[in-house]
Amino acid sequence: MAFSETLDTGKSAASLRSSARRKRSQAQFIRWLLLFAGGIAMIMPIVFMLSTSFKYPFEVYNLNLIPEEPTIENYTYVLEDGRFFGWFTNSLLIATITTICNVLFDSLVGYVLCKYTFPGRYIIFIAILSTLMIPTEMLVIPWYLMSSTFGWLDTYWGIMFPGLMTAFGTFLMKQFFETVPDDFLEAARIDGLNELQIWWTVAMPLVRPALAALAIFVFLGNWTAFIWPLIVTNSQEMYTLPVGLTTFSVEAQVEWELIMTGAAISTIPTLIVFLVFQRYIIRGVVMAGLKG
Repeated sequence: MAFSETLDTGKSAASLRSSARRKRSQAQFIRWLLLFAGGIAMIMPIVFMLSTSFKYPFEVYNLNLIPEEPTIENYTYVLEDGRFFGWFTNSLLIATITTICNVLFDSLVGYVLCKYTFPGRYIIFIAILSTLMIPTEMLVIPWYLMSSTFGWLDTYWGIMFPGLMTAFGTFLMKQFFETVPDDFLEAARIDGLNELQIWWTVAMPLVRPALAALAIFVFLGNWTAFIWPLIVTNSQEMYTLPVGLTTFSVEAQVEWELIMTGAAISTIPTLIVFLVFQRYIIRGVVMAGLKG
């Protein structure tokens, strides 16, 4: 009798383990299926972009992924167009300068808010965070009025000034600086370093993953920016790449094959940046989430 009960108990436990494994397998299959569907949804626009860039105008509205008559004439036309390299240079210059300024200013403000105690520190931090709730569209008119008042319309400074410092970057850096032990800073003070030297030589090297992640986010954001550069620029010489690509049209007809070609070329810098620094992107997002 006891042996029979033991056997039944063993069978029941084995059945429960088997059922749990099946449920885990089903859940894993569903997760993989959702990931696959999401991946397809994100990659298809890129596939259509590349496909269209190798098509003749008469074939653009054909939804075939593989062109019937592939051509590289679109790439030849775009690369030989002198305006394209001007737009490319503008975007590269603006994205680079804005990234450098963000890394310096956001890290400095985040460091001060994290490591110094002074009246109103918490209020300042909340005020900075509150700007994240303001839609960018609401800021366009004040930005434009400022640019017009100071003579920044159709200039590099006019394009760059709204993004020279960001609330997100300040928040990100403050969260990372909290991981820097205060003992390191005190030791640096004892060694005779001033506050700027402590920030630059002690604190900054300890938050390199955050700096790299912030730089990548800011660079990609400014490289693909469209609305503000479109509003603040008047001459084609000052266009950034996303704005300049919209000029590829003949009268009322938009030359999608040229736009897609330019877009395909413009993805090369962002692809290189991501491939080189992707580990910092992932680490920065994960650590910012844990600290937040």
